[in-house]
Amino acid sequence: MDDDLITERRSVACPQVFGYLRHVTGGPARHSALVDCLTEYCRLHELTLCGVFTDREATVAVRSPAFVGLLDALELPDTYGAVVPALSHLGPKRVVSERQRQITATNTRLIMIRPIRPTTERAPRFGVSPGLQRQGDT
Repeated sequence: MDDDLITERRSVACPQVFGYLRHVTGGPARHSALVDCLTEYCRLHELTLCGVFTDREATVAVRSPAFVGLLDALELPDTYGAVVPALSHLGPKRVVSERQRQITATNTRLIMIRPIRPTTERAPRFGVSPGLQRQGDT
């Protein structure tokens, strides 16, 4: 059972992660804000952000230079994973699943700051709690 414990009872350095951004539009201020977002997330979650790889090209190849750099970094010893602001930073839908597969193949984690939310769960109208059901005219 002690093997399941990690940082709470054992001295472990902050896990090392690498950031990845797809920054096609916006200027240096937007890029800086995205890097700051990754940095703050890592600080709050006790992760060590070792570097950020950024793709700036509008056309997306599965193996772009920045993404290949990320994959190479994920192969380094003691690397915990990759962190992205949202899944959309991995590229358009046609490339996302392949890039996820390639990250998984490195035996590291993909951490999304804004995880995917199911579109089927919508907030009910008029402030009704989602757990409540209409009971009829009683």
